[in-house]
Amino acid sequence: MARKYSRAPDYPQVARRVIKEMYRQVGDLTFDEHGLAQRGLLVRHLIMPHNIAGTPQVMNWIAQELSPTTYVNLMPQYHPAGKVRGQEYAEIGRRVTPAEYEQAREAARREGLKRLDG
Repeated sequence: MARKYSRAPDYPQVARRVIKEMYRQVGDLTFDEHGLAQRGLLVRHLIMPHNIAGTPQVMNWIAQELSPTTYVNLMPQYHPAGKVRGQEYAEIGRRVTPAEYEQAREAARREGLKRLDG
């Protein structure tokens, strides 16, 4: 998918390596008494139509390779634009449905991720 949509075939491997190193350096996200983030990792994951982003696999990787206490922001705000609206990328030519969003949340819960936003 990374090759097709971003012309970055190694994106998943590079992202995993970099995210793992960030987590090693700063750990879980912590907040002060006012709810302001102080330090730590926040993973933002863009949900895509038809599970193009591989959300279940990503949630599994986060839980197994980082921690079930990693703060995860599930983002359903994908909006098709540009070439995506044509036939070449018709599979991502629409917004995420409420059912797809709920499936992403369920995938995170199934992996035991406890700190979900979104």
